[in-house]
Amino acid sequence: MEGFTIGRKGSSLETTLYEESNISLLSHGGGVEVLLHQINKGKLFYLYPSEDPDVMEFFYILSGQLVCEVDNEKIELSANDYYSAKNLKAPIHFTALTDLTFIWVVTEQTFIHLSNHISSLMEIVRKVERKDRYTYLHSERVAEYAVKIAKKLELKKVQLNNLTNASFIHDIGKINVPEEILNKPGHLTNEEFAEIKKHPKDGAEMVKGTYYEELAPIIEQHHERLNGTGYPNGLKEDEILLEARIIAVSDTFDAMTEDRAYRKAMSAEIAIDELRRLSGSHYDSDVVNAFEQVLREEGRIK
Repeated sequence: MEGFTIGRKGSSLETTLYEESNISLLSHGGGVEVLLHQINKGKLFYLYPSEDPDVMEFFYILSGQLVCEVDNEKIELSANDYYSAKNLKAPIHFTALTDLTFIWVVTEQTFIHLSNHISSLMEIVRKVERKDRYTYLHSERVAEYAVKIAKKLELKKVQLNNLTNASFIHDIGKINVPEEILNKPGHLTNEEFAEIKKHPKDGAEMVKGTYYEELAPIIEQHHERLNGTGYPNGLKEDEILLEARIIAVSDTFDAMTEDRAYRKAMSAEIAIDELRRLSGSHYDSDVVNAFEQVLREEGRIK
């Protein structure tokens, strides 16, 4: 049934080995992750303070025993005991007295830093940028612009996380586009442009079934335009996710202000003028206005 998921014993979205411990991502969404953590007997581990004081972490011991040191007191915990942390001021030290298994719930993205799938996707992004010599570090710049716009628009934390991650991998589908098309100095033929237009959908397919699955619609929509002239699906206005509309502006600005095979880079002034000209028809007016504020504050435009 839509909106309902069953997981069988031993299954997970992904499992990774981290410092000789198995960590499995069981579920995630809305900024919350549910993980299964298995630690070997004798292993030392720590609970560290988060940079965000509002982050909450909850741990429920399924099997095994551990000892933790709190305020110079050693406390033993075992199956069906649990502990949690929020606005932690100092690290807490633990030792696994036996093989240990516990459920770990955290209200910030954590598994992203451990995921093998994510590592492989980021390597594909790097391969794309090596194929297209004119887009080196393009994804990093797009992510930087997108985050600055999002903060101006006061996006919620979950949206901001998804936008950041999608920005980094928005062009991953270009791995399927021949290098001679990506680097062609002249105008593309209709057939060549048709190959380029496949990359948003290809990128979305590549992240399905991974930690990044919820980013698929953002990746697929980043070349859609408000008046329906974009691709791959010709979506219009509010049919396009806000995150995709932000990437569209960031992506276009970076493309215009960096050298390409067929032209030299434009100035920031000319690029933002073009975005303003197409504001409301191709690009979200609120997004363009927010980006213009960012550029003015940074002194890139007058």
